[in-house]
Amino acid sequence: MDLTIEGLTVEASTKTLVRDVGLAAHDGEVVGLVGPNGSGKSTILKCTYRALRPTAGRILLGDADLRGMTMKQSALRLAALSQQSSVEFGFTVDEVVATGRLPHTGLLGRDAADARQVIAGALHTAGAEHLSGRSFLELSGGERQRVLIARALAQQPQVLILDEPTNHLDVKHQIDVLRRVRELGITVVTALHDLNLAAMFCDRIYVLDEGAIVASGTPRQVVTPPLVRAVFGVAAHVVEHPETGAPQLLYSPDTAYDDTACDDAFPGAVPTVEETTPA
Repeated sequence: MDLTIEGLTVEASTKTLVRDVGLAAHDGEVVGLVGPNGSGKSTILKCTYRALRPTAGRILLGDADLRGMTMKQSALRLAALSQQSSVEFGFTVDEVVATGRLPHTGLLGRDAADARQVIAGALHTAGAEHLSGRSFLELSGGERQRVLIARALAQQPQVLILDEPTNHLDVKHQIDVLRRVRELGITVVTALHDLNLAAMFCDRIYVLDEGAIVASGTPRQVVTPPLVRAVFGVAAHVVEHPETGAPQLLYSPDTAYDDTACDDAFPGAVPTVEETTPA
């Protein structure tokens, strides 16, 4: 299912958090949002899973406007992992993941699908099947994150929204979770801090700065030294991954915090890359 955002603007008090953002994630694509802290990534994602109401613009799931859907209708199509996801009660892992079935079951608990099989599959995809039966409150931060990803997968969404899904995960599980999510074949929009992970797993990347999209395109088009220097204030070299061919960044420690060096190397506005859709 396609996810389309058109003219999205979010204002809070006198501040504009996001202005006139447009992006598209086509059926089966993994689309990444990257940018400095406070650039608007989470704000955009909150609008897609209806935790925040935009000031202007619209969000389409397929051809349907999100504003015209009930919460249940949108939850049957779209699932999300937010940065603030938490469980404070002493539920077991299986019980936490089972809450992802609520859009399908309702409060009466009837589920047309084989719920146990769905839950087991979601735990497997998130790399958390070995945690089944344990108390959620006893888990480490990384283990909790994998269980919460499994809860979103248990909704069986056509569109999956992930806000910093690799938080609290070690390197092995960062790669493992993103690989498994990509293999689902569904539409995924994810905010990521790690540009190398974004380049490795995303079909297209949107770069945000101060609430606006400043570049978009394939990883090879977007992950470039001038853009990284201008947006993130870091000097970097790009190398090709020997196995995947994806662009990967090697950061220079000498100019990482040298704003003057960044300005000298890339004066003027950040170039907007013409968006392309991979064949």
